[in-house]
Amino acid sequence: MRDARNAGRPVPDRHPAPDATMPFPLLYEINTRCWLDRLSTEECRGVTLDSVPESEFERWRQFGFTHIWLMGVWTTGPRNRDSALAWEDLHGEFRKVMSDLRREDITGSPYAIADYRVPDTLGGETGLESFRQRLHERGMKLILDFVPNHVGLDHRWVAERPDLFVQSPVEAPGTFAQRTPEGVRWLAHGKDPHFPPWSDTAQLDYRQPATRAAMRENLLGVAGRCDGLRCDMAMLVLNEVFAKTWAPFPPAASREAAPAAGPDVGQPPVEFWQEAIASTKKRYPDCLFLAEVYWGLEERLRLLGFDYTYDKELYDALVRRNPAGVQRHLLEATPESIGTGAHFLENHDEPRIASILSPAEQRAAALTILSLPGMRFLHDGQLEGARVKVPVQVRRCPPEPVRNEVERMYRRVLAALRQTAVGRGEALLLKPRVAWAGNPTSENFVIVQWRDTTPGFDLAVVNLAPHPSQCYAPVRLDDFADRTWILKDRLGSETHTCPGRELQDRGLYLDLPANGTQLFHFHPLS
Repeated sequence: MRDARNAGRPVPDRHPAPDATMPFPLLYEINTRCWLDRLSTEECRGVTLDSVPESEFERWRQFGFTHIWLMGVWTTGPRNRDSALAWEDLHGEFRKVMSDLRREDITGSPYAIADYRVPDTLGGETGLESFRQRLHERGMKLILDFVPNHVGLDHRWVAERPDLFVQSPVEAPGTFAQRTPEGVRWLAHGKDPHFPPWSDTAQLDYRQPATRAAMRENLLGVAGRCDGLRCDMAMLVLNEVFAKTWAPFPPAASREAAPAAGPDVGQPPVEFWQEAIASTKKRYPDCLFLAEVYWGLEERLRLLGFDYTYDKELYDALVRRNPAGVQRHLLEATPESIGTGAHFLENHDEPRIASILSPAEQRAAALTILSLPGMRFLHDGQLEGARVKVPVQVRRCPPEPVRNEVERMYRRVLAALRQTAVGRGEALLLKPRVAWAGNPTSENFVIVQWRDTTPGFDLAVVNLAPHPSQCYAPVRLDDFADRTWILKDRLGSETHTCPGRELQDRGLYLDLPANGTQLFHFHPLS
């Protein structure tokens, strides 16, 4: 959500796709408010979801995106905005982003939701439906936010259904007063246990059966209007996490729970996600679930039904320039954890990657995440080399010059990948062999082999080190080791001919410069 921070066992290096006919998602996140504001300026008219220019859809199609995530489409309210206006620490952050910031630019956090409805200013529900249909016509799908942990202060439940929230019998830190016909209730603000409360939110109480039922209904309502959900801070509502976070606020007996609702209201019999995802997929079988998750709880959420979970460990190793850590993470993780990971270099919570890595470093990191099995996840502005991280509470982004070197790199890499089996078929994460005794640079490589139904295959190779590195790549030829193979680098000009037996027995020798990348296509001579 907002700046939340956070071993696998050795396994064979085979990472099969769940279905060779279905590509792994290539997701593009868009800050909806800022994007529509920019389009309105460029088009000299008010652009909403029902009037997005055709050029935007064509651009996404050319890049090969399969899913578009409209971040921040839901209704917020005046209490949310007042909270942002009163938050002095945020004002300094706002001013660093925009020197000409106006009060009307501050709209409040899109994660303090007042209603799961699209406001008219963004195009309303008809605009969302139209936008989704246009995506479908071009072979793309729509992802929307679902925020399980809390609602915004403007949500009608705060006044109408206070029993749904964590609360204290008396004023306590992190609570706010809510007047009800029975008197004042001290409701808790939502929070991550490692950070101060979010003062624009009210914390839902997942120990209450009525709360769970209401949020399952909300989830179904959102799922019916999109093709997948990105679930914000999904681990916060796990039973164990929730119990520890809110132990100082014992649950009150639910006033709305039916007698047959289950055992002790403070001890839910099952996990919320287990029930919610199962019931949603029963009605919408193809609905994709993506979890924002940290603290090593990715596997737990995957087992509860999530299709993909944030791969924060890979992100951290890449931005810390730790090639050996990247390789170790990828080779030691289970096949399921890599194949269900959402691999990214930035999103609305993280700094812009162009502000951290040089263009050469970013090229190597980008090919790493884009060549892995799992969800590949890019962010609006990343393709142009944007460096300014925009707070989610504002509706306008400062103009930035396009970094041509970065833009050309992404265009070239994404175009090359579309000609390959990457993201489709079967992926093999290969463990590099040392080039010669005493040379440790093989630990700097990420090597992924992708195969489809033909004898040919593709090999993505990345040297993440800031110096030349060497290794042998143990490519798999299976029944085609007796063939002679032609190799062509789709990102360069290299072409080689190699005997299959040599490739099978010794491997492909690689000698890459600092942050070097190659994308080989192999095909056998007939």
